[in-house]
Amino acid sequence: MHEHGHEHNHNHSEAKHTHNVSNLSGKKIFWVTLLNATITIAELVGGILSGSLALLSDAVHNLSDTVSIALSYFANKIAKKPKDPRMTYGYKRAEILSAFINSTVLLAISALLFFEAFKRLRSPESIDGTLMITVALIGLIANFISVFLLEKDSHENLNIKSSYLHLLSDTVSSVGVLAGGVAIKLWGIVWLDPLITVLISLYILRETWIVIKTTISILMQSSADLDYEAIKNDVERIDKVKNIHHVHSWMLNEKTIYFEAHIDMEDMSISEAEKIYDKIEHLLIKQYGISHVTLQAEVDKCDDKRIIKA
Repeated sequence: MHEHGHEHNHNHSEAKHTHNVSNLSGKKIFWVTLLNATITIAELVGGILSGSLALLSDAVHNLSDTVSIALSYFANKIAKKPKDPRMTYGYKRAEILSAFINSTVLLAISALLFFEAFKRLRSPESIDGTLMITVALIGLIANFISVFLLEKDSHENLNIKSSYLHLLSDTVSSVGVLAGGVAIKLWGIVWLDPLITVLISLYILRETWIVIKTTISILMQSSADLDYEAIKNDVERIDKVKNIHHVHSWMLNEKTIYFEAHIDMEDMSISEAEKIYDKIEHLLIKQYGISHVTLQAEVDKCDDKRIIKA
């Protein structure tokens, strides 16, 4: 039997993903961006006038939020562009690139603020607690609204999740800044300001590192998180299939899994093999959530029958 490749694109899965990411409307982005721009200006001015590093750190985070959300929106638009002869896989990786850039920038900013806070801990400065409380309260309210607007989309899309984490971290930090302002106002504990900044930075470092690891894994085309032994057992139970080997899988984005494999089969006509392909594809798509399947039929061609080729 001649070697024969068969490719199946699971359009329903990809269409579902496109529908999910399309929920991020331009109007929603406009309001979130406007809110964050307002917070940024208020906290920059408030931080300078009050002498609060925590407010300035919040301002920097909010500035990065504004850029992050704008990037997410444009990446979302690019990702929905159709495939073309130059980009046969389409443009979905634009969102992964955006998530990686957003998270890397926030990681760097958080590390910088961490060291600035450490300096301030060694040499505390006087702070206007009343102004700090007022500005932090404004930031908290605006951040809470922004988080509410993006919460639903963050569950469906890694790109939006990176922006959502920016907003969530600022909401958490605004609570900390507000609490610190109250403590400074009532008891004059000025060292709380850099301490809050350190805690905020550590939290953001942890959250962004998770996103960075995921995006790097996708960009490096690491294998999808599948149970390959279970796939091997299920496929080899199909009638006239001897072996599945030389499996490769990768992810276009966090939703779209590509899968290819060699299928060692009994000698038969191509029309008969097509029926077996359909069974294998149905299994991989329905049971394992794979979006795009490419299979290559063989009859005792490869000597190495391992599922993953060394």
